[in-house]
Parts: sequence; C-alpha cells; structure tokens
Amino acid sequence: MTPQTRYAKSGDINIAFQVVGEGPLDLVYVPGWISNVELMWEEPAHAHVLGRLASFSRLILFDKRGTGLSDPVPLDRLPTLEERMDDVRAVLDAVGCEQGAVFGFSEGGVMSALFAATYPQRTSALALYGTFAKRVWSPDYPWAPTPENREVELELLERNWGDRMDLDQLAPSESDAFKLRLASYFRRSASPGAGVALLRMNTQHDIRHILPSITVPTLVLHRVDDRDVKVEEGRWIAAQIPDAKYVELSGDSHTLWGGNTDEVVDELEEFFTGARRGPEPDRVLATVLFTDIVGSTQKAVELGDRRWRELLAGHDAIVRRQLERYRGREVDTAGDGFFATFDGPARAVRCATSIRDAVGALGLEIRAGVHTGECELDGDKVRGVAVHTGARVSALAQPGEVLVSGTVRDLVSGSGLAFEDRGEHALKGVGTRQVYAVVNA
Repeated sequence: MTPQTRYAKSGDINIAFQVVGEGPLDLVYVPGWISNVELMWEEPAHAHVLGRLASFSRLILFDKRGTGLSDPVPLDRLPTLEERMDDVRAVLDAVGCEQGAVFGFSEGGVMSALFAATYPQRTSALALYGTFAKRVWSPDYPWAPTPENREVELELLERNWGDRMDLDQLAPSESDAFKLRLASYFRRSASPGAGVALLRMNTQHDIRHILPSITVPTLVLHRVDDRDVKVEEGRWIAAQIPDAKYVELSGDSHTLWGGNTDEVVDELEEFFTGARRGPEPDRVLATVLFTDIVGSTQKAVELGDRRWRELLAGHDAIVRRQLERYRGREVDTAGDGFFATFDGPARAVRCATSIRDAVGALGLEIRAGVHTGECELDGDKVRGVAVHTGARVSALAQPGEVLVSGTVRDLVSGSGLAFEDRGEHALKGVGTRQVYAVVNA
C-alpha cells in the first residue's frame, strides 16, 4: 500500500513527502533527476528498494520542487541547489528529524553532498550512488559529456519524450518492459519542458570544490559499467572526500532500481547500521496470466522471417495495449508468449479474452491461462508455485481458449463472468487442480 503523501512548506512552495518504516535511523532519500513519491511504489523493483530501506530506517521520501507531486516552478526560474537544500530542511522539520542520514542518487547526490557539507550537524552520514561532481567536460574532469554532446542529448530527449527516451543509456541490460515502465514513470513525473529544463540546469552544477569539506561518514557506490555517469567519476569523488568508503558494484544500470538492487541496499544497510541482513522475500497475493500464440512455428514458416516479425510486432502491441487497459504488469516475454500479473483476477480474465479477440483480426489464435495465488517478489521478478500453476493451466488450453483455475473461478463469483467445467487435471510439479474455460467475459 502506498504511504500517505503529506506536504511541507518551503518558503512559498509545497514539497510532497512520505514517511515509511519505524527503524531507529532517520534516512532521507534524495531522488535523481525527476520523481513521484506515489508512482515509485507502482514499479515493483523500485518498491522493493524502498521497502528494504524502510526495513532498517524511518525512510523519508520527497519530490524536489518542480517534479512529481510538489509544486511546479516556472521554467525560466528553476530552483538553485540552495533552494533545494531548503526543501530538505523543510521536510526534516515537518517530520521532527533533528539529524538524519542522507542518501542521494545521481543528480540527487549533488545536492546531498552539498547538504552534508553545509549542515553537518543535521547529517549523521552520507551515501551517494551513481553521482557526478559536474556535468560538463573540462580538462580536469574529462568523463563528463562536452557541452555540444550534452545539448544533443537534451534535444533528443525532448523529441522522444512520448516514446522510450534514451533508456538504453540508463538501463542497457534491462528488459523492454522495464524500459517502457521507466519511460512512463518519467513522463508522469514531469512535463517534457520541465524535464529537459531541469537537466539543462543540472548541466551547470559543479560541486568539486566542496567535496573536501565533507566531514560526515560517507559511502560512495558506483556500478562499473554505468554508461550515464562513468565509474571514474565515482572513484574521483570518493578520493576527494576525506575518509570516504568507496565500493564498486557489478552491472551497467545507472538507475537505482535496475540491475542487482539488493547488492546496492546490502551496502547501504551495512554502512548505515553496521549489519547486513540481506533481503527477505516479499510475498503477495497476485493473479498471473500466461498467453502464447497457437501454431507459431508453422505460421513463421508460411510467412517467412520478415512478415512473421511484422505480425509478431502487431501481436505484441495488442497485448501491451490490453495489459495497460486492464492494469496488468508485463513481467516477461518468451518467444511469442507473455507473462503478466494483476492485482485482481476479474481484470486478468477480461484482459485474456480481450487479447484473444483482438489478435483474431491478425489471423492469430492464442491460448491463455489464469491463476491466483501467493507469489514471491524479488525485485522485477515474480516467482513461486502460483506462477508454475498459471503456466501449467495455460498449457492445457485449446486454441482460442482461456482457462482459469478453480481459485480464480471462486474469486470472481458475482463478476458476471461465466465458465464451463473442464475437469480435474494433474499439473506437473504443483498437484491437482480443477480447471474451467471462460465462456462469457
């Protein structure tokens, strides 16, 4: 459940914030470029990171002015770092925090470092992940993009705001589904003009001269193959801060909630608390949907590679439109099949029948299976017996058929959905289940 969003007054600006967790440590998370404190919880990998941080702290989240749920600001009068530090102080005052640890990600690390140097009495410790010291190339800081390259990046970003943006730079190894969700998160957190204006403002930041004046305990984390902020920048920053601890992590994701997120949180937990407990699996009740195209191999042979790829792209677009319509979350694709989860079984069943009907216009048939059960969430992945059960139910379906488990049939009683009994089946590895076909959605 999304924590309650509240507001703190910073001058004339309302700053949206949340507090979650009851740990002994107050921990302020300063997000990167743009954020939305409520949308953070809709992305499972992001929610997993926040949940783990809240497991050992009283976690304080906020949206910087001009982004997310905080007040917008004029694009010709963007906030200074000093004003953004005032926003942090306003939130700390609102939650009654005299001194807290500060964790800054990417651009948020710039402001976090300045805050720790300016207000050491209010900062118990500082952690930085994927942070840069400046955003424009110079002979003594050769890892940042040149002004010309930076301007090209910003122009491309604004032009592609309605699409996938340049997420291969931020999360190159993540799935297409992850990148689509990340692009949606950015679009819903700021307008194109605001997003690009804030990045242009970030380009002017330079905190190199303040790093040696940071006196609080500091941890610097950086991924070795980060394409957006080079690992050399993390090494250089750590070398400038007296007695800073530096840890390099594997992977190429710049995004905090991409890659091995538990590896990041493990280091943070040990640094802030002195102990490393590791993640506990999150278990939730969820409805799983599996679909796949009937006779796909034969169809591919008949059509040839090019036409088959075009047809498959049309199928994938239809599936994703229906998932968005029924609030499903794409978890994985394998060949011509989709695996998705829903927070309600009736929506999953209606989504499955809508996909079946819509792909019929392409001359395709699918089979689908739906099951509800307890699932284990591990970052972006979904595991557990319920997942295997859903896959086994799907495999039983005939062409054009949507099958559901008895659990689903019982849960959607009164929804207007109608079913026919398909009997009891032994599902490999998961036991015996009663299975039903959807006849009216």
